[in-house]
Order: sequence, then structure tokens, then C-alpha cells
Amino acid sequence: MGVYLALLLIFPFISIVSGSFYDITLQGESALRTVCESWRLNAEMGNVIGWVVIPSGCEEYVSNYMLGGQYSLDVDLMVREAMSYASKLQIEGDGKDAWVFDIDDTLLSHISYYSENRFGATPFNKSSWVQWENLAAAPAIESVALFYRQLVSGDWSVFFLTGRSEKRREVTEENLRRSGFTKWTGLILRQEDEEGLPAKVYKSARRQELEKAGYRIWGNMGDQWSDLTGYSTGERVFKVANPMYYIP
Repeated sequence: MGVYLALLLIFPFISIVSGSFYDITLQGESALRTVCESWRLNAEMGNVIGWVVIPSGCEEYVSNYMLGGQYSLDVDLMVREAMSYASKLQIEGDGKDAWVFDIDDTLLSHISYYSENRFGATPFNKSSWVQWENLAAAPAIESVALFYRQLVSGDWSVFFLTGRSEKRREVTEENLRRSGFTKWTGLILRQEDEEGLPAKVYKSARRQELEKAGYRIWGNMGDQWSDLTGYSTGERVFKVANPMYYIP
């Protein structure tokens, strides 16, 4: 309780709408790390929503988390849980047992892009993002790729459900194939009439279409809660850690 009260005195809250959870000032490295860790945990849990940039002062913390090994450990553990779950399922083998994956920062890693853009400490820049996307150079997240390969080698139907536009299909397919994702049952991108829809609304509707087509969604993996909530979410969801950006 004493530490909590001290942090409240050192780091008074400001409006979440402003893009920060805490008004962080330089009050010592240890205290700063504690507050940034608290923010990251609550952001991952979905308690902190609507943020545009990471809190002021947390760039180094997020950088260390993403590059220092903890992120990889967290993703690897999540994947092991997904593998364990999938291995115990009694699937029908009729081509209708499905797993849904998001693409960006779920299958493909954009850490190298965000390392050049302050790990989310500055607002999203669409122009620079498109330039990066056009390179089709994002590498696979290796543990997720391993799980993907296990699924496609079995009797699973694998769907990639992304917020990218249909106009980006060619470069998206190129990046997927370059990174080892060469087989899928469906690659679902936003159509023109879906542009502007919140990701949660768009993805829920697309998953519902899969269910209406007879698919049984046993698992759903994504880095945003908007990938994993709504309706037709699947029997279980698995969240990939991502403290760099938020998509509603």
C-alpha cells in the first residue's frame, strides 16, 4: 500500500483520452520502470483502452521489453498453451475445423519498424507504415510460425483475418509467403464497404460468415483485443503481447 500511495504522489493520473495513462516525470529509474510495467500489464489485460501513444517516459521500457527477451518468452509461452490446447481437441477431420490468425504482429513481426519509430511513443504515421508494408519484409514470429506449420500439416483449415485493405492483397501475400506462411484456407482482407469499421465489428462479422459456412472455430489468435472479442470469437482465444499500439 505504501508503494502504491507513493506512486500516486509521484505519478498523478491524467486523462486517458490524451493518450497517456500516467503523467510520468523523471523521478528515478526504478519508479519509472514500475509505473511503465504497471501500464503495460493493464494495457495487455484490456483495462487501459483508447490510447494513441505509449505513456511519456516509457519508450525505453517498451524497447527493453520487446528486444530484451521478455516479449519472446511471453509469446513462446502463449504458443505452447495454444499447442497444448489444439493437441487435445477431437477434431472431425472434415475440413471444417478452423483456426483464425490475425496477421500483423501475430504472424508477422513489425518490431524492426517500431524500433525505428520509438516503439509507439509517437502517433501512427500511415505514410511511413505503407512504405514499410510495401517492402514485404516483415519476418515471421517464429513460435507462432511453428504452431501454424503444425496446424496446416494436420486436418485444420487455417484462416488469416487481417485489417489490411483488399487493395493490399498482393503485397500481403508476398510477405506471408516470404516468411514461410505458404498455405491457407482463406486470406480475408477488408473490402471497400468495410473500410472505416472498427476492427472488432469487421472481424466479428467475418468470423460469423465462416461459422455460417459450417466452420467450427476452435481457436483465434491475435495481438489486439479487437481481434479476439465481439462475437463468433471461437472456443478459445490467445493474445500475442503487444504494448506498442492499440486498435479498437
